[in-house]
Amino acid sequence: MNKKYLVTVFRQRLHESMTMREMSQSALARQAGIDRSTLSQLLAEDEVRMPRADTVAGIASVLQVSSDWLLGLTADRRFGAEILKQSLEVAPHEASPADANLARWYAEAAGLKVRYVPTNIPDIFKTEELIEYEYGSITERPVDRAIEESRQQLRFGRMVDNDMEICMSVHAINDLCAGHSLWSNLPAPIRRRQVQQIVNIVEELYPRVRIYLFDGLKRYAAPYTIFGNKRAVLYLGQMFFAFNTSEYVSILIRHFDDLIRNTVINAHEAADYLRQLDVK
Repeated sequence: MNKKYLVTVFRQRLHESMTMREMSQSALARQAGIDRSTLSQLLAEDEVRMPRADTVAGIASVLQVSSDWLLGLTADRRFGAEILKQSLEVAPHEASPADANLARWYAEAAGLKVRYVPTNIPDIFKTEELIEYEYGSITERPVDRAIEESRQQLRFGRMVDNDMEICMSVHAINDLCAGHSLWSNLPAPIRRRQVQQIVNIVEELYPRVRIYLFDGLKRYAAPYTIFGNKRAVLYLGQMFFAFNTSEYVSILIRHFDDLIRNTVINAHEAADYLRQLDVK
């Protein structure tokens, strides 16, 4: 963009904002702390100079628009704080049950691709035995709610038009099989049934549901879900942060695609790999 274009855009948007606010030149100049002659020059058709940054900031503040919008750098006239507030949705259990938000987000994503990095074992695969073990002592997320979330994801995966990609660390599966870490007190028979459940669902739902395993020593991912191009949701433990703007969603889509490019077990290999695992 050349300077003449930017000056023209600034002048047009300045005129537009003053008209919307029904603000005169003298009132704007007084409230923005600039000389009226300076403002008159900025509004003049033959003006070719860009205004100073502090002048733009003062005018933008009075007119309640963003400086970037006035300068033609964005199509969004809102303040940065207002944009952030509308782009970020926080869903804690206490104030706004995360379960209800999850149901809504999945419903809104019908027919779209869902990309999912789980905390450990993906909810869509969990047996009730595993859920009872995992959430039995957590009061913030009762077992029945966790079971319903798992069934909800399974229903989503079984819908013909839906598409889900799951990317997780191969070490999470290996820990389950070996009874390490989180699963150290989970009996081997339950862990065997859990692995078999994963195999069964992977075989039933492939290719609509595809699971990829990456090397956790080479890549790291916090748990998150991306609902099409509409929303990216990070899970922080008892709280979700949902980003609703395309810029944030695109960043996490690129991160997810990088995980898939670096997988050690691809989706078409997953069932065979899981079937041969030795659960101790």
